[in-house]
Amino acid sequence: MFLSHRTPELPTPDQALRGRPDPEFTVPDRHTVLGNPLLGPYPEGLEIADFGLGCFWGAERKFWQTEGVWTTLVGYQGGYTPNPAYDEVCSGLTGHTEAVRVVFDPKIVSYAELLKLFWESHNPTQGFRQGNDVGTQYRSAIYTHSTAQAEAAEASREAYQKVLTGSGYGTITTEVLPAAGRTFYPAEAYHQQYLDRNINGYCGIGGTGVSCPIGVAKADG
Repeated sequence: MFLSHRTPELPTPDQALRGRPDPEFTVPDRHTVLGNPLLGPYPEGLEIADFGLGCFWGAERKFWQTEGVWTTLVGYQGGYTPNPAYDEVCSGLTGHTEAVRVVFDPKIVSYAELLKLFWESHNPTQGFRQGNDVGTQYRSAIYTHSTAQAEAAEASREAYQKVLTGSGYGTITTEVLPAAGRTFYPAEAYHQQYLDRNINGYCGIGGTGVSCPIGVAKADG
């Protein structure tokens, strides 16, 4: 969580760090707030959504405060390096963005409502940054787990672009890509539910103040 003075640039697969076949750390068993397991398999009927919206400490809290969310965990996604460590991701040499995995009950909260929360919780027009946090690991991203999610994400991006443009903002830079082939690597234990264990910890998450015209968000963050 720092301000870099170099111009962020995604590495190519050949430039990316080699990584490792297995993670160097373990992930806690249960969510410190919701009490449910962090890692799957998850109960039948639940769905998974993956979002990148800047520093994952504050981003995760946005989602665990949402009714219908069963568990959340933070990690690294969308890059090339297998089983990366935090310092490697922050180097910009893995290609990953900081991501939040949201496991939710679609009977209580819809994917559209999660998209609304996603768009309104950050500024998706900033490219490789969120506020003072600069780097490829802070880019905005949605990694979809079904055709329905992909269609909803694309439609929401188009709808939000219209209202952002009307409010004087630029082009949305959020990448919308399939989660398949883009492994979600859970982050180190000290990152999981960081703002629950560190109530005065850093949170760089902040939206544009422009309402997204889809769904009805059930959480006010």
